[in-house]
Amino acid sequence: MDKINIEKSNALAVDKMMSARPILVGVGRASDLIPNMQANLILHAGPPITWEKMSGPMKGAVIGGIIFENLAKNEEDAISMIEGGEIEFAPCHEFDSVGPMAGVTTASMQIYEIVNSTDGNKAYSNLNEGYGKVLRYGAYSEDVIKKLRWMNEEVAPVIADALASSDHGIDIRQLLSEALHMGDEGHNRNKAGSILYTAKLAPLIAKHCDNSSIASDVLQFLADNALSVLNPVMAGCKAMADAAHGIEGSTIMTVMARNGTELGVRISGLGDRWFTGPVGQPVGLYFPGFTSDDASGDIGDSTITETVGIGGFAMASAPAIVTFVSGTPQDALNATMEMYEITVSEHKHFTIPALDFRGTPVGVDIRKVVELGITPRINTGIAHKDAGVGQVGAGLVRPPMSVFEESLVAFAEHYGILD
Repeated sequence: MDKINIEKSNALAVDKMMSARPILVGVGRASDLIPNMQANLILHAGPPITWEKMSGPMKGAVIGGIIFENLAKNEEDAISMIEGGEIEFAPCHEFDSVGPMAGVTTASMQIYEIVNSTDGNKAYSNLNEGYGKVLRYGAYSEDVIKKLRWMNEEVAPVIADALASSDHGIDIRQLLSEALHMGDEGHNRNKAGSILYTAKLAPLIAKHCDNSSIASDVLQFLADNALSVLNPVMAGCKAMADAAHGIEGSTIMTVMARNGTELGVRISGLGDRWFTGPVGQPVGLYFPGFTSDDASGDIGDSTITETVGIGGFAMASAPAIVTFVSGTPQDALNATMEMYEITVSEHKHFTIPALDFRGTPVGVDIRKVVELGITPRINTGIAHKDAGVGQVGAGLVRPPMSVFEESLVAFAEHYGILD
């Protein structure tokens, strides 16, 4: 395949990514919405991994997920089930899904359903618990499980009824476009987006929830959580990225995800093959009482945001993000400018006021990554390395160059263009 066809393939892939219109249409049980979801299956973030190789926070989230499902009463019983082969594992990405940090989704969890109205593909993500000591960061104490049950039994049905009463659902691409103009970058800073999300749900909840006390609690929970919108945003980004996947001859990255041990990427023109390498250690700011010695390796599916041109790629729109992940406002601007070097286009819908409304850099081309020696920027939360503790900070990290080198060699071999 010659260069001009690669360019055309990449242009098509990125156009499909930008043209995708993800709509949040509902909330429902994972086993009802995700195709082939099973009662003993746990979906996790990142590329495939076994229990033995899982990081501390992922192991903690898996234990918590088993307890949440009432498959085991405690940590000891949960581990016994795992070691006895009673629990199966699979990446969220292989089930049209994404999950932040440990990314754990289990059969009875309530999840968001996104439909790409342009192409018809769907994507899913669980509900966001907020910051700190939560399941996605590997915590599984009684209070964590109790909160999850409340979210499943009270919060989710209220949101589900609200969305069911909406004529058009919630347009995630439109919400993101507006949030970027209000100081968000769509990954670790979602304050504006969460406000917009809550504002869109509030009148529907007020109208359709018969119990005013429950409605008040749900709205308060959404309003108090600056990450409320992150999970539907991630599912929206997954739907956008999937629209660009499977384009013959394309060198565009359509998946970038971490499981705490390895980072994996997928390339549009190379099907569903994973290319993996060791995760990096985020450098950032830590909560009081914690240091880098406490940190787990990079983890989570939330890098789907960078994959479609926001998050670390849109930091110029969110200079205040540096108060959370470290650095200066100039560093945020520099991060975005650097990402134009390894992408093939500027987003039609996601624009940055500080750059005269220039579109965010979108469409990571593995050829450019390898040629220039520049890997994608990622901003991320930091989990404690041990199971059961939770979040300890936030920071910046990059993927290993090896995954891009390996995928580029595989591309050349697949298409017969090796010298």
